[in-house]
Amino acid sequence: MRMIDLEGLDIFRCVVREGGVTRAADRLHRVPSNVTTRIKQLEERLGVSLFRRQGRGLVLTDAGRTLLGHAERLLQMADMAEQELRSGVVRGLLRLGSLESAAGARLPPVLSAFHARYPNVSIELQTGTTGALLRRLERFEVEAAFVSEPFEAGGLSSVPAFDEELVLISARGRPPLRQPSELGGQTLVAFPHGCSYRRRLMEWLAEGGASPERIMDLGSYHAIVACVAAGSGVAIVPAEVLDQAVLGGSVDRHPLPPRLRRNRTHLVWSGEASAPLRALVELLPKPPATRRTGGENNGHPPSKPRRVGSCPGHA
Repeated sequence: MRMIDLEGLDIFRCVVREGGVTRAADRLHRVPSNVTTRIKQLEERLGVSLFRRQGRGLVLTDAGRTLLGHAERLLQMADMAEQELRSGVVRGLLRLGSLESAAGARLPPVLSAFHARYPNVSIELQTGTTGALLRRLERFEVEAAFVSEPFEAGGLSSVPAFDEELVLISARGRPPLRQPSELGGQTLVAFPHGCSYRRRLMEWLAEGGASPERIMDLGSYHAIVACVAAGSGVAIVPAEVLDQAVLGGSVDRHPLPPRLRRNRTHLVWSGEASAPLRALVELLPKPPATRRTGGENNGHPPSKPRRVGSCPGHA
């Protein structure tokens, strides 16, 4: 006998999203006692506690987090089935994660074309580092995410999205930087831990037996470029982002070795892709079928999704 119904899952998810029973009841146009009863019934059917009290609020238990993942997928599939059968029109909500570089330089024309073709789909976009985006994907906070090589993808599906050229930048007027040893003792300006570009630069420094004197963590490319222009340190950024940055002409660019210079952004997701996500995949530019990086062929066919464990270039 089926122990879970979609309405119960919807109430449970609403309590999680609203952060409590009272706000969830307002959103669902129910009285709080009814919401509490439905949650207790769900817990009794499953034989587990889904929430525990913390101060005045509720937090998910481990069992609650597990159920939330299944609830997100089941409710999304139910919405997809109803919407597609009723109208045949692609509609709904697409929650995306993206690197700031892709969101600022690569995604605008894609999202503009998507909106023009699918006006019944709303898009929510969150930005973060590759590591942070993969964690949000695992927690079902986003349906899909644009992440950069190298990354651990487990059983996620993946399609190549954009190819980037990475450059090393410094304040104007300093000698050319060609070897990692020349960066020893410098300050590295970068996104926090989880940034794949930062990881690439740190690995290059380690290969040359060098290490930065310190690392300045910043949360945006505009801040990173501004700090480098002011002489605070060096950084690694996508060339296209630098082209669009306000202070992009106020720093010197230093070429990286070929195997570090070329980088690929992927769109990754878990499980069955929704109709809006499939529509987005179709609008992505198709990177070259093969790509030369440091004399090695690291490309792969872009025409259809693939299941990945780790992407080319992962150390």
